[in-house]
Amino acid sequence: MTVEPLVDPSGAEVMASLVARSGPGQEPAADMEDLAEALRALLGVEAGCDTRVRLGGNLFDVVITGSGAQAYAVVAAMDKIQGGCGPVIEDPANGWLYWLVPPGSTARWEPHPYAVCLGAPHLITLPPLERTAPPGPYWLRPSASDRLVPAGPLWGLLAQLRPDPTPHELLAAQLGTHR
Repeated sequence: MTVEPLVDPSGAEVMASLVARSGPGQEPAADMEDLAEALRALLGVEAGCDTRVRLGGNLFDVVITGSGAQAYAVVAAMDKIQGGCGPVIEDPANGWLYWLVPPGSTARWEPHPYAVCLGAPHLITLPPLERTAPPGPYWLRPSASDRLVPAGPLWGLLAQLRPDPTPHELLAAQLGTHR
């Protein structure tokens, strides 16, 4: 019987062995790129820049409605429901409100005569956090880190209060889709 002498591996050899057994090296987790993109976008908004953000993922989807008197009544109702409405952007050029709703809302959103819900792969441009009046899109209800607009109550209030103009045709034209 032959006995091999015990040899203590060096620290470098131990680390090399651990790295070799740990799987593919130098590859970030799949969701880390999404997180990094989201953080860069949110830092841009906080720094006072208009920032394009991909909808869906872990951030939010968006519901688009007209921005007339009925839409403002929906905002007031959501203020009462939420103790302050979640984030809403007004776009005076298009006459729309963008309601930031939880991610995944698009998959559960039933067709609505007064609103469109969009998620991935669409993009939205978020105005700087301090922009709370025109010119350009602005925060009608500022973004708060602790809330989004709940899609279910929003859907019901929009059906009840019917904000005009509806975004369907103009949005379809901008996105290059058909109704």
